[in-house]
Amino acid sequence: MGQKVNPIGLRLGIIKDWESHWFAKNNYAELLHEDIKIRDEIKKKFHHAGIARVEIDRAADRAKITIHTARPGIIIGRKGAEIETLRKNLESMTKKRIFININEIRKPDLVAQLVAENVAAQLLRRISFRRALKKAIQATMKAGGHGIRINCKGRLAGAEMSRMEWFREGRVPLHTLRADIDYGLAVAHTKYGAIGVKVWIFLGEIFAKKIETEITKEAEA
Repeated sequence: MGQKVNPIGLRLGIIKDWESHWFAKNNYAELLHEDIKIRDEIKKKFHHAGIARVEIDRAADRAKITIHTARPGIIIGRKGAEIETLRKNLESMTKKRIFININEIRKPDLVAQLVAENVAAQLLRRISFRRALKKAIQATMKAGGHGIRINCKGRLAGAEMSRMEWFREGRVPLHTLRADIDYGLAVAHTKYGAIGVKVWIFLGEIFAKKIETEITKEAEA
């Protein structure tokens, strides 16, 4: 019937983990909206830093935020000035003690969110969408991806009517739960209207033994 399921949500608890780690009884909605505000604030302030995802761990009145970024230098700033300003802003916003960790992404071409944002940025610079998509596919496959699919939807090339075009290379098995599929979504707000870019990257298969080993290591830590 054409229903689409987010590949990361489908695999939660199987081979994927949540981006927020905390438990709440009465103030769940409050903490959920606080997480959304934290992520929006970080994305807005460092939109050019190549942020793939933000993980939040909570304990009592403290929160540890791990930012996965392709350009850690931009977030840290000179002598750590930028990261300290961000920490103070988040503390004043949440009224909690904030600790920030920066995790560098070594291969941004294998992270779906960064690939989607890169394609969206090229569309804003009026680069041909076919050229942008094919270039992104080549970069991902060269970096070691097993497969990639990119969807582009909107008034492509300023056409009168909205349409969708997609390209795929390699395998992208969306129904296989052990398949490690990374998913990213970005929107390019052009003068003709919004163009949505969706990216699926297949990074290989994760088998039960490997998952059990990772869970055991986390428990021991």
